[in-house]
Amino acid sequence: MTSDCTHVFLGMKAVIASPAMHHLISLAERVARSNATVLILGESGSGKEVLARAVHHFSNRAQKPWVDLNCGALPEHLIESELFGYDRGAFSGATTSKPGLFELAHQGTIFLDEIGELEMKMQVKLLRVLDGVPYYRLGGVKKVSSDVRIVAATNQELETAVAQGRFRSDLYHRLSQITLRVPPLRQRTEDIAPLAMHFLAQHDASLRFSPGALEVLVRHTWPGNIRELRNVVMRAAVLTLGGEIRAEDLPLNQHAPDMETPPPATSLEGMERKMIFDALHSTNGHQQKAAAKLGISRRTLSRKLKVYDSGLTEACL
Repeated sequence: MTSDCTHVFLGMKAVIASPAMHHLISLAERVARSNATVLILGESGSGKEVLARAVHHFSNRAQKPWVDLNCGALPEHLIESELFGYDRGAFSGATTSKPGLFELAHQGTIFLDEIGELEMKMQVKLLRVLDGVPYYRLGGVKKVSSDVRIVAATNQELETAVAQGRFRSDLYHRLSQITLRVPPLRQRTEDIAPLAMHFLAQHDASLRFSPGALEVLVRHTWPGNIRELRNVVMRAAVLTLGGEIRAEDLPLNQHAPDMETPPPATSLEGMERKMIFDALHSTNGHQQKAAAKLGISRRTLSRKLKVYDSGLTEACL
């Protein structure tokens, strides 16, 4: 812990001021002492990965490996090779053998983010490994066993996905031995000002918020959660004149300041970003509903949110 509200889990900072989040971290610390699988639920950008890292940080496996995989970022065949590895000659281009993440995480923790995006075929294979069944690398002839703690996260309601036939009920019950839910930022307003000041200090420690600006930040509903807050703070810090960010300097539900001959790509990107966050706002942060409203797939929406978040390597609660 580096201050009263700043913690560090595996090199990732978490700014925690609200009673709800202090309670959740305390829960994670108790859960970490067991070997139970943990399912973390919450809206996109709410801080699920930091909570997952906290589970590993507090566990008896803390000195062992931590590995993570975003299940929505790779096609099925690549996810299989990432998780289970492959032997030389397993497919074209496999000139050497490669251990999978389960092998690399032996005696440690593997974090499966966006587990709701996993295809049904991979769900079956993952379930067998969770049940302790040894597996083969792709193209391999020798069975591999691994001892890992599984932590998974999703912004989907998996019970609904199970009812709709998109997610296996047996895998859901195997993953959710312990379930933790991260509340959205709008439900933990005590975290907003400390987070905003943390992000501002990262960009320029000489800048400050006016009382009016902090009031506007706390009143905003933050459909994009912490990612949206971070982007708003960074943009305000770049564009503000003087040493104080005022309420009118905050790019909330308004167009960015006009510039002379703005590049067309920037204008289009800004329009797209506004449409996406407006859709998220109107659906209370529900990505599946927002994607349907925008006429795009849930996976496309997730990729676009990650693009807006690119270049920022530190995630915070």
